[in-house]
Amino acid sequence: MTTAIVNDTVDRAEFARDWEDWHRAHEERRADPHGFLAVTGLYWLGEEPIELPDASGSWRTGTDGPVVELPEGASLTLKDAVLSGTHEFGPLAERSGVTVGFDAGVVEIARRGGRDILRPRRGDHAYLASYTGTPSYQPDPRWRVAAKFVAYPRPRSVEVGAAVDGLSHVYESPGYLEFSLDGETYQLTVFPGHTDDAVLVLFTDATSGVTTYAANRSVLVDAPDAEGNTVIDFNRASNLPCAYTDFATCPLPPQENRLPVGIEAGEKTPVARVEGVATEIGIVAKH
Repeated sequence: MTTAIVNDTVDRAEFARDWEDWHRAHEERRADPHGFLAVTGLYWLGEEPIELPDASGSWRTGTDGPVVELPEGASLTLKDAVLSGTHEFGPLAERSGVTVGFDAGVVEIARRGGRDILRPRRGDHAYLASYTGTPSYQPDPRWRVAAKFVAYPRPRSVEVGAAVDGLSHVYESPGYLEFSLDGETYQLTVFPGHTDDAVLVLFTDATSGVTTYAANRSVLVDAPDAEGNTVIDFNRASNLPCAYTDFATCPLPPQENRLPVGIEAGEKTPVARVEGVATEIGIVAKH
């Protein structure tokens, strides 16, 4: 059993400055002109071509992945290459994608739930322009807790739901984290993080739907040491894109990660979000 880190010698001012630096950088990435707050729509590709209101071209899924047919005089950029006419992007792996540029922004081409999707991102999107930041709890060292990583004999495939109805995600979980809070012990299934030196935790808690976003929050945890020891800093619990827009396909936490205790740390529910309506070709913004 592990115990919460409660250290009266922590320099709270320095701790708060470190958190503020982290959160400022997190907000800057979120509000990038090509970031998720700039997404203007979600479109599911199929065999029938579709056209987007925010970018040129006729788009479809071909026999070997996404295809775009651009009208004469129109072009897109892919890294340093200029695309014109018909371009085949090739097969995309699940949860992967590429980004192409156009005059007013970029288009994300990705694979989710076994289907190809498009998400235009425009720096002039009204929601991005009106975004003023995400409210958060004040950082408190109490919410840094020691944790023990317990590895499974072999990684387990864990299927979870998604922010989009009818979609699911499958992750390979290497194990779980065990930690103690106020005398109670909890376990959280982890998934691979964005880098080799971290694992990802998706969770909800007793604040979800009250002061924090109802569907999920996430926290990155440093890779455990040789003995399996690490620290969960719930002060750095952050919202996934689905807290801000209906144009996200974010994973939901596994059932065992729905904590009965309130984690009064990290980011709270955003003050506004982009809502969408389903159409024959995808989901488009109401506003």
